Amino acid sequence: MLLTVLPRRLLAEALGTALLLAVVIGSGVMGQRLAGGNVAVALLANTLATIAGLYVLIELFGPVSGAHFNPVVSLVLCVRGALPRAALMPYVAAQLLGAAAGAWVAHAMFGLDVLQWSHHVRDGAGQWIAEGVATFGLVLVVLRAPAGRAVAMVAAWIGAAYWFTSSTSFANPAAVFGRMLSDTFAGIAPASAPAFVVAELAGAAVAVLVHRLLSPPAPALSASALTPAHSTVNAHD
Repeated sequence: MLLTVLPRRLLAEALGTALLLAVVIGSGVMGQRLAGGNVAVALLANTLATIAGLYVLIELFGPVSGAHFNPVVSLVLCVRGALPRAALMPYVAAQLLGAAAGAWVAHAMFGLDVLQWSHHVRDGAGQWIAEGVATFGLVLVVLRAPAGRAVAMVAAWIGAAYWFTSSTSFANPAAVFGRMLSDTFAGIAPASAPAFVVAELAGAAVAVLVHRLLSPPAPALSASALTPAHSTVNAHD
């Protein structure tokens, strides 16, 4: 069964991640060009485009692949049994390929060199903590959002985290990879990328732990539940 549906799911993950990175990087370039040197205005444009794009993409591809677009989300869902283990590495590969393609498409749209490396250094304990916090919140939303509200909550969290975290909330190793390939407003230098990914994994792990602590314990089995299904118990006997 998995082999028949996996190609469609991988296509959705690759295409969705590519479009997400095109939105993030492209809106960063456009914002920077139009903001006249005002970094706050450029970041605001980048944020609003990302919120809208992420919301649409999750709605569009969610019914096909779950719309992870993020190796950390795929890993967490795999650990919880919501994603088959055999699908984890293909999902991650599709997300990374999509992220690279999205960066290249964004460059092509704005007449930039398609192939490039970022020189935007993002370093220091504050930024690593910020990435951990951003990813912690994202994973907690994925795990605990009420039915039917996860899409809006994920987009809203990412938008908020653009502004309250010092790292501007990558919260996604695939986004780190794609933005590493872009020497633009949204880029991250390759030397800064490994620490971001480690921080994201740590934040996700803490979110899983907190989710377990917040979840009610499994109800104890009653005596009737322990009675074999074929038995008949008469309260009047």
